[in-house]
Amino acid sequence: MTSVLQRYRELVSAGELRADPEQEAAAIRLDALQRELEAPAQPTGLLGKLLGRKATPPPRGLYMWGGVGRGKSMLMDLFHDNLTIAAKRRAHFHEFMLDVHARLREERKKECGDPILPVAAAIAAETRVLCFDEMVVNNSADAMIMSRMFTALIVEGGVTVITTSNRAPSDLYKNGLNREHFLPFIALVESRLDVLTLNGPTDYRLARMQGVGTWHVPIGAESTKAVSEAFFRLTDYPPEDREHVPSAELDVGGGRIMHVPKSLKGVGVFSFKRLCGEARGAADYLAIARHYHTVIVVAIPRLGAELRNETARFITLIDALYEHKVKLIATAEAAPAELYDWGGKGDDEGRFMFDRTVSRLMEMQSQDYLALGHGED
Repeated sequence: MTSVLQRYRELVSAGELRADPEQEAAAIRLDALQRELEAPAQPTGLLGKLLGRKATPPPRGLYMWGGVGRGKSMLMDLFHDNLTIAAKRRAHFHEFMLDVHARLREERKKECGDPILPVAAAIAAETRVLCFDEMVVNNSADAMIMSRMFTALIVEGGVTVITTSNRAPSDLYKNGLNREHFLPFIALVESRLDVLTLNGPTDYRLARMQGVGTWHVPIGAESTKAVSEAFFRLTDYPPEDREHVPSAELDVGGGRIMHVPKSLKGVGVFSFKRLCGEARGAADYLAIARHYHTVIVVAIPRLGAELRNETARFITLIDALYEHKVKLIATAEAAPAELYDWGGKGDDEGRFMFDRTVSRLMEMQSQDYLALGHGED
């Protein structure tokens, strides 16, 4: 069995990570949690009893928060990958909440009263450990159910939760609508999870983007090679497995699924044709922006009146990525300022709309923007 702490120290010794006291403290805490879970300990509470589990308190979970690129997701992945129990789940937080809402819709159809407890019971029956990447709450639908759902999972179902976030627990859903209904969730986190800060001096994500470039012109083999290399650097994907990069099916709401050709560790790769050449709307792009901290778009053509629909969708896509502080890496036929074909007469409105997009594309290449956390205001 390999422990989290052992793997972390191997990475430091190999020079892949720099020595960081906060990372070391988190690795030590995760290492202890790994040993507790593999002991094994059995959860307690009403759902635990319904599931036939022994009345042994579950291990405390962990909430790791701090600036972007400080190793939070890396540490959580080390923990998840080295944990030898089968009943574990690792998911992006937005992906998990989409699953919860889908289960609640199905449960409501039964008209058997409050749907939250049976949904929590079903999730608790599937897993003892939930690992969430990038906990961020930016809509009232999530905020309204999270306190009751996670109380049922942690307190009653005995599920151990490990999560990462760019925000301290007290800053989650800050200034959100009806935030008073969300405050019990913050209290639950602070009482049931150990809160650790990771704000070390090294921004690994930004460091990996140095020298990679974010906007590659023109479209061709050289640009494709550059963004491919960016994907592998950002995801630490081993060179020997590059022929077998995982894909994903992203739930974009309304029962619709979008195929993502390459999807790993919060980085998604899309073709412009698939993203903007097909009938898509803001909901699709918001789902992408919430799920991925970095989006790679290949083969963006010259836009304008001749591609009116594609241009409108591209503007909506960039708005969604920008608002959620998603990093954009692209191959394109021209630089942002030359991407729109101004040749068509009577296209003043299109030009006006695209001027804002050009401004955003330029800002998205800046060091200040790249240093922001995903979803950060």
